Amino acid sequence: MIMMEEERNRTVCAIPFRLVIVKTLKGWIDMDNFRKNNGLRRRVLVIDDELINREILGNILNQDYEVSYAADGQEAMDLLHSGENVYSLVLLDLLMPVMDGFQVLNNMKADDTLKTVPVIVMTSEVDAEVSSIRLGAADFITKPYNMPEVILARCQRIIELSEDKSIISSAEKDILTGLYNRSFFFEYVRQIEKYDAVHSADVLVLNIDHFHMFNEMHGRKEGDRILRKLAAVMQKKLGETEGIGCRIGADTFYWYGNHMEGYEDVLASIQEELSGKDQSKRVRVRAGVYQNVDRSAEVENWFDWAKQACDQVRGDYSRQLAYYSSDLHDKSLYHEQLINDIDEAIRNKDLIVYYQPKYGIQGEVPHLRSAEALVRWKHPERGMISPGDFIPLFESNGLIQRLDHYVWQEAAAQVRKWKEEFDVSIPVSVNVSRIDIHDPCLEEQLRSILEKNGLSAEEVMLEITESAYAENARGLTEVVERLREQGFRIEMDDFGSGYSSLNMLTTISIDVLKMDLQFIRNMQKDDKSLKMVELVLDIAKFLKVPVVAEGVEDEVQLQLLKERGCDLIQGYYFSRPVPPEEFEKFIKDEIELSEE
Repeated sequence: MIMMEEERNRTVCAIPFRLVIVKTLKGWIDMDNFRKNNGLRRRVLVIDDELINREILGNILNQDYEVSYAADGQEAMDLLHSGENVYSLVLLDLLMPVMDGFQVLNNMKADDTLKTVPVIVMTSEVDAEVSSIRLGAADFITKPYNMPEVILARCQRIIELSEDKSIISSAEKDILTGLYNRSFFFEYVRQIEKYDAVHSADVLVLNIDHFHMFNEMHGRKEGDRILRKLAAVMQKKLGETEGIGCRIGADTFYWYGNHMEGYEDVLASIQEELSGKDQSKRVRVRAGVYQNVDRSAEVENWFDWAKQACDQVRGDYSRQLAYYSSDLHDKSLYHEQLINDIDEAIRNKDLIVYYQPKYGIQGEVPHLRSAEALVRWKHPERGMISPGDFIPLFESNGLIQRLDHYVWQEAAAQVRKWKEEFDVSIPVSVNVSRIDIHDPCLEEQLRSILEKNGLSAEEVMLEITESAYAENARGLTEVVERLREQGFRIEMDDFGSGYSSLNMLTTISIDVLKMDLQFIRNMQKDDKSLKMVELVLDIAKFLKVPVVAEGVEDEVQLQLLKERGCDLIQGYYFSRPVPPEEFEKFIKDEIELSEE
């Protein structure tokens, strides 16, 4: 599928790059007007051993161009190499002493600087035209020169075509990597597909993980070197499939080529060559492949799907490559529907806030102390949707903030309703995501919700996670300090699940520790987990804060925790998360218990 350079060059002018060409031609017209208005004229070199022919052509061309002359090929090459003038066109006689026109064509073709200068051959021999075309001649003028208007028109046309081609070529390629730019890449793929839709084709998307961080650590110059190297290695390793490549954005690359197997080996080879010996400047490349493209779909969709596969391995260091499949397609459509439906779900209250009770267990009888707000989605078409389907999705695209705000409002309204109905205050914990932490309006938003429902800050507790700390420790610390000053109570969720949990305790003042439920699940199975539970409880005692144990499911777990001084229990032992109306049973039971 790869086009030979000469074939590609001849194809450029035929490809309907409508938007690009319109802009290019407009620019050319503007430049042409600029030249005329400022008296700037292109220079043409006439090469002919006959003085009379040089004079005739000079008289024809002088009105529009600056004309230089050479009496033989060697003199012409000396002028071309001197660098004194830039030539827009060469008019070349073939039969000359010292160096003939064929040798001039050969020399110009072999020179990177001169091979782009268009040449019109002057001859009356038909056989010479074929040889000249093969050597790169752009057009012919037949001797004798008895039609000046035709000569001027041909010169103007060849110069315009050459300059248009030069402008298009400069826009065609990414300057840094030499790969195609986006618009030209997709158009070339469409052209290839138009003439070769028989062979199976694959598309590949490659991305450099955390490339912006690499640039910050090692400098943009080193980053550019990595991009150039990746482009070169990609062409080297994938070139065997016969394809074309493109750079999209800063650190993403597209490839289109014949179908092949073994992309894992190809990517491993690319990674190996790209990493080199300097491990301090190592980068990780991940990839997504869409094999045997569906030609009934749009070309751009092929790469969107391959990118979806590529995104599947973001942050997954156990693999670097994923294949697009129908399952992934269905999942993407499913996620897209959830994203599109969130606003309607909020308006219609299809997102239902459930509540899971937290019981204090230090004493003979457990007492209801608070609850955690947990959202569920009752979709009008898909029924109940698991939080595991939509919460990670919304966390990845920023919609989690909209969901959080909805839950805060619903939870606060429910606390107010219970206070009005039962004359008791049941504090409710709500999640504060790391996106919320970065919101400068966070405190105002929370304060507004409290004022609207007539609640105090202690009645809506805020859960933060270790991931928010790991992403922006200083920012989280500042926000937490301001929130606690306003009376909010802060719960550290999933304590012990990550490496920075202990570090969080040294920098952030918190009011409650929520122990990671994995410790609870495993504490009866192995001593290490039980020791971790004891360690967390000891830390909490030192800090003088209560501990909530999540995921408690049976009496044995409850007793183990109670014996070791755990304060609060949350889990299926008492109740699964339930809708507000079912939660009222726990409130009524607690009221009856307190009246005994």
